[in-house]
Amino acid sequence: MERISDLKEEITLLKKKANAVILAHNYQTGAIQDIADFVGDSLELSRIASGVSADIIIFCGVYFMAETAAILSPEKKVILPEISAGCPLADMITVGELRSKKQKYPGAKVVCYVNSPAVIKAESDICCTSANAVEVVNSLKEEEVIFIPDRNLAHYVSKHTDKKIIPPNGYCPVHNDISKEDVKIMKEKHPDAPLVVHPECPDYVVELADKVASTGGIIRFSKETRAKKIIVGTEEGIIYRLKKENPDKDFLLLSREMVCRDMKKITLTKVLKALKELKPVVAVNENIRIGALKAIEKMFEI
Repeated sequence: MERISDLKEEITLLKKKANAVILAHNYQTGAIQDIADFVGDSLELSRIASGVSADIIIFCGVYFMAETAAILSPEKKVILPEISAGCPLADMITVGELRSKKQKYPGAKVVCYVNSPAVIKAESDICCTSANAVEVVNSLKEEEVIFIPDRNLAHYVSKHTDKKIIPPNGYCPVHNDISKEDVKIMKEKHPDAPLVVHPECPDYVVELADKVASTGGIIRFSKETRAKKIIVGTEEGIIYRLKKENPDKDFLLLSREMVCRDMKKITLTKVLKALKELKPVVAVNENIRIGALKAIEKMFEI
């Protein structure tokens, strides 16, 4: 078995040779974050991908994220080191289901959470992130909004708008499966530690939180708070980055169950293989790409 240091050295050499850039989502393992050129959330990384001069994008995340990078950077080759790294939330909406909702609510606009497949983005009016979902919804003149695919984020948005939100049935298992008891236990154990959670968490978790924020917002909050101990309610991979950037603070995961198995499918060995073979490539049909790009660009305009 190759040592981690040997793998990292070979990855660095091949990356330069291929004129590649490595992007890692905040939920990746520490080893992957350490070899990445950029670490961030999915849309942030896709925007970075579109701005760099590299020919090859090695996207260490899940499938819909690599798709988004391909949508924004059609001239680049986007590679996902493990092609089976998917997203249960993204899979909880189909084109057929969305079209049925659009027929049922013909006057409504479709707001699509970026954690969705390209074909769903192409069927939507505008995209959003967890950070700007409320702002995107409130920017629309229509009074009815079909919000897909995350029901918890949709509920969070509904509490911050006067518009009628037509909710979906989807959810992220990592965030959704937290119990009220998990929260109460952690808050009782660490009464001086603020709780910051992702809006993909259920309402009963959000209500008990001191701060609700996207992954980027959690990172900013952790830097800015004076608290020396913080309870974090999102996927455990972010803890590595938080500790790295705030060595004087302690970070506690809200629940040990907050682990995305798909995110953890990306390994150093698979990144190295992807650089050697320059595959698996994630490509998006041009008609779908154009439709999805329009929805993303409308969000950028806000």
